[in-house]
Amino acid sequence: MSLETSEDRLVERIAELTIWFGRVAPVPLAGGITNRNFTVEDRGRRLVVRVGSDIPVHGIVRANEVAASRAAYLAGLSPEVVHAEPGILVLDFIEGRTFAPEDVRAPANLERLVDVVRRCHRDIPQYLRGPAAMFWVFHVVRDYGHTLREGGSRHVPILADLLARAAKLEAAIGPIDVVFGHNDLLAANFIDDGKRLWLVDWEYAGFNSPLFDLGGLASNSELPPAQAEQALTLYFGKPVDDQLRLRAAAMTAASLLRETMWSMVSEIHSTVDFDYAAYTAENLRRFEAAYATYQAMESA
Repeated sequence: MSLETSEDRLVERIAELTIWFGRVAPVPLAGGITNRNFTVEDRGRRLVVRVGSDIPVHGIVRANEVAASRAAYLAGLSPEVVHAEPGILVLDFIEGRTFAPEDVRAPANLERLVDVVRRCHRDIPQYLRGPAAMFWVFHVVRDYGHTLREGGSRHVPILADLLARAAKLEAAIGPIDVVFGHNDLLAANFIDDGKRLWLVDWEYAGFNSPLFDLGGLASNSELPPAQAEQALTLYFGKPVDDQLRLRAAAMTAASLLRETMWSMVSEIHSTVDFDYAAYTAENLRRFEAAYATYQAMESA
């Protein structure tokens, strides 16, 4: 099936949803590697339609995404879920500016970003319904290792080393506090409407350590070390001691390892037209740098 034909069929499927008040003309919305996005105008209301099925190799279960999205709306963090059915999620459209990494690095935004992360961790569990998903990065990494071996990935020769280093990072982190994490804090998942920040895209959401979101916030947008530490200080409300600094460095490295292996798996399983090989190489480079930083702290 050609991409054009596939898109035509998705547009037709969306237009046939029974929730519309009249005829609609879905328009493709850029972005999204694990789903397809469209906007719809319906009697003056603008909405986003996310189309995507479960993706077992990435642990994506759309029912969990819907539950997290609904709870995030009730917590005041995310747009309203207007409709959900298998493979389809319809949300209010947020008029605003999608963040880029430089926006995350802007000093004026750091406190706002950390506040959104804290509210996600603290408030969403008050509204979450149904079975509780957990996102433990080291389980994800180990599972990716199995998937890569089974799929004959070109990266198999380096898997043993990556998984051994993951085990060292997991031991360094030790026991954790459990919060409800977003677990995919890419800059583009924050939207600024001019008054407040919104957080979107909950397909990896689940209970986790707060250090994973803080590490992901830092690693995904390449926060300078001083800003990454400031984020920790803002989140925990106290100066960062050596133990927390080391655990945070370990989790930051782990977040980059997960992103690297996510891309490795996508190389052999995704049908999306995206340069996963280049993405793998870039994230592997960044993981190596973060792991070296962790090692330097550990031996200091």
